[in-house]
Amino acid sequence: MSALTIYTDTDASTPVWHSTDATEIQQKLNAKEVRFERWQADRDLGANPTPETVINAYQHAIDKLVEEKGYQSWDVISLRADNPQKEALRSKFLSEHTHGEDEVRFFVEGAGLFCLHIGNEVYQVLCEKNDLISVPAGTPHWFDMGSEPNFTAIRIFDNPEGWIAQFTGDAIADGYPRLA
Repeated sequence: MSALTIYTDTDASTPVWHSTDATEIQQKLNAKEVRFERWQADRDLGANPTPETVINAYQHAIDKLVEEKGYQSWDVISLRADNPQKEALRSKFLSEHTHGEDEVRFFVEGAGLFCLHIGNEVYQVLCEKNDLISVPAGTPHWFDMGSEPNFTAIRIFDNPEGWIAQFTGDAIADGYPRLA
């Protein structure tokens, strides 16, 4: 179940707000210019789908975003617990960073934790199958796939080069709860 937990950026021990209600999550995030929607990830992808299988199954959703926002490229990120690179990949995304473009993800399987550092708050968004999130360009954030990752998400970009991060050097991510 999707969830949003909000903390101050000085105290990771006590949440100031929490909800698993999709409408409440959407309202809180939209107020911060973060797009959050529940879409339908209803295609059978099989046990370990190829990127081509995922793209073909959800081309209609990609086309909707391309038409709406003019995105230029997309790919699939999929990680399972048996991936020998899982620790290195997890570490790569756990440091606070920004992008020069929106970070758009449509989760078609599994879950991941987006953590957004907005103003003096940290918004932890547990995204699961059916969740679309778009983090605005320039928003400091990090992503946790957990110690036993199991997710597939379509990544959609303004930039044809794809995922390019600018790391902030702030260690804030180290102090907040992670995905189990």
